[in-house]
Amino acid sequence: MEFDFSAILLGLTVLFGVVWGLDRLFLYQKRKARLEAAGEEYSDPMPVDWSRSLFPVVLVVLLLRSFVAEPFRIPSGSMMPTLDVGDFILVNKFAYGLRMPAFNNKLVDLGEPQRGDVVVFRFPGYLCQDGDTLVRSGDMSCNDPHAPVPAQNWIKRVIGLPGDSIEVHGAELWVNGQRVNAEEIGPYVGNPQRSVDQIMLNMGATVWTEHLGKVNHMIARMPAYTTPNSIPNDRVPSKVPPGCYLVMGDNRYDSLDSRWWGCMPEQNLAGKAFLIWMSWKGWGTGGVDFSRIGTVIH
Repeated sequence: MEFDFSAILLGLTVLFGVVWGLDRLFLYQKRKARLEAAGEEYSDPMPVDWSRSLFPVVLVVLLLRSFVAEPFRIPSGSMMPTLDVGDFILVNKFAYGLRMPAFNNKLVDLGEPQRGDVVVFRFPGYLCQDGDTLVRSGDMSCNDPHAPVPAQNWIKRVIGLPGDSIEVHGAELWVNGQRVNAEEIGPYVGNPQRSVDQIMLNMGATVWTEHLGKVNHMIARMPAYTTPNSIPNDRVPSKVPPGCYLVMGDNRYDSLDSRWWGCMPEQNLAGKAFLIWMSWKGWGTGGVDFSRIGTVIH
């Protein structure tokens, strides 16, 4: 079941505010006078009392999540080794502009993503052929091009800006004709009791330092695992269109990203990931990983 927590917070804020406001405008004075005349102690009806108490709390949470920082949990290994399954991260919501809660319309422009940024965004959907046109679909197989796109937040690294020429072959990346350099650090080291680590260990994953513009970050390579799509391909051109970004996971052979579903529209941006505030590896497979707490995301 998909649900939008920001939409729920917005709805509750409006509900509590309307109940409390309408009561104070039209019912409060009459109710107070009636109780005083009867010699009874005044108290708000339960719905009004709850609305009055919860409205400021929900409003503050909504404002903090919408305009300051929002927590997310990493559910998959597509950003390993930078972000691990079970990492809890904070996302800067004003890095690229202030947006309307739930609707995501930009209210104030404060900047644009830079190459190498780790961004959270609303998944735009898979590119599927519908007659002579490409459409966005929630069906990865494209058997149903008009399947609704699930309301999911994804996290990837920006590799291509609007107007860039991007080529990707395996883990090799070219930006505007220049090969992005990377140096091997060594074999991936993980806990074989965790399924996500076991796959990487069995496939002989190696860890590299990639130099993507001004950002030096780690990536994982395991060509024995799968053969990812290249860019350009029949649905994703090498030229990044205006108002769009190409994004990829740092786990280059195990990431469902722009190589499959094309560019990420600017309007889908949620914010920039900047900090790991908690890391939970699971019962019996590490528990809390204190070494990752407080790690700044590059």
